[in-house]
Amino acid sequence: MPLARRSQPCDCGLRCGVNSGDKTVLVVGGGPAGMRAAEVARAEGAVVILCDAQPSLGRKFLVAGRGGLNLTHGEPVENFPRRYGSEQARWEDLLAEFGPGDLRLWAAELGTETYVGTSGRVFPEARKAAALLRAWTHRLRDSGVGFCTDARLTILHIESGLWHCGFQSGEPVEAAAVILALGGASWPDTGSDGTWPAMLAAHGVAITPWEAANCGWNVNWSPELLVRAEGLPLKNLTVTAGAESISGELLITHYGIEGGAIYRLGPVLRAMPEPQVTLDLKPQLTPEAVRERLCAISSGDHWSKLCKLSPAATALIETMFPDDCRHAEWLAARIKAFPLRLVSPRPIAEAISSAGGVKWSDLDDGLMLRRMPGVFVAGEMIDWEAPTGGYLLQGCFSTGTRAGRAAAKFVMG
Repeated sequence: MPLARRSQPCDCGLRCGVNSGDKTVLVVGGGPAGMRAAEVARAEGAVVILCDAQPSLGRKFLVAGRGGLNLTHGEPVENFPRRYGSEQARWEDLLAEFGPGDLRLWAAELGTETYVGTSGRVFPEARKAAALLRAWTHRLRDSGVGFCTDARLTILHIESGLWHCGFQSGEPVEAAAVILALGGASWPDTGSDGTWPAMLAAHGVAITPWEAANCGWNVNWSPELLVRAEGLPLKNLTVTAGAESISGELLITHYGIEGGAIYRLGPVLRAMPEPQVTLDLKPQLTPEAVRERLCAISSGDHWSKLCKLSPAATALIETMFPDDCRHAEWLAARIKAFPLRLVSPRPIAEAISSAGGVKWSDLDDGLMLRRMPGVFVAGEMIDWEAPTGGYLLQGCFSTGTRAGRAAAKFVMG
């Protein structure tokens, strides 16, 4: 059953009309979660076919590698579950099966040694994704995993105990188990365009709507502020939203702010009717120390020099609260607690990741859909989010491992 418009030959056996049926695990989605699921299911003895809508596998993996391929994090594994917010007991279980140490060992087995950076993030020594992806793809092929590219899933229904999967072009495929790893709604150019929820909702699966995660936020900057500060960083500050505070840095952009500190506050900010953050522009100093420095100002000195504020921080205060610059008490208060009202998150297509997807309550411990026995999900299709720093890829690998093993067990009996 050939699938049309492939950039490389299909080696899954379907071109000859062969269909393994009750022993086949069909994995749909060739990102890290899907590739890992296929790898594990094949190692467990299942017949595995890996499909992707793109001309080649691992496109999102390659995009993630542009920043050095942050595979996981070097902090103790017991700290990981809290990074995923809800369902921490589930994450403890998933990470016990395939945690950060396992991921580093997996990379080493593929010829890629890793190291822990100064921030605690784990990177390949070469800081590139292409070589690791090539080695991974070759190992999958050598193990007997069949590849089908340019295969976009459009239909999924069960008939006579087998799942029938229809594609935009080509003949349908049937399998005893299907692992869906179709991604979230960020980086749609890589294939994770977030259009699949309607297919599962038709089967009664509960889906949380998509939201942008790990993204910048829009701010109504004045033209004066942008002239002075666009493109400048705000370093070594503390950002607070609600009861949560994050230390880090931000970047002032033409539309608002970017940076790790605002990314990690996304869940809190999205829950606010009127999202706002408070910036401590000098967290190294107490309020009293800031006031003492400002009161010591002498003729010819500028207050920003006394507090060693960056040009971006100085521009924020001088353009948004110019009157406060004439009073030491008021100025000290702004430096230690600068209020910044946010308008909205950036579009989801720009986001590093997305929140939303299949609700955990609709999944059993093996990540099988309760309403669709034999259909498993992995990766960003599930309603979870995590900060940048290696937690996103770790989550994809951990859920892919669980789904692959559970699907193989389902078909092998």
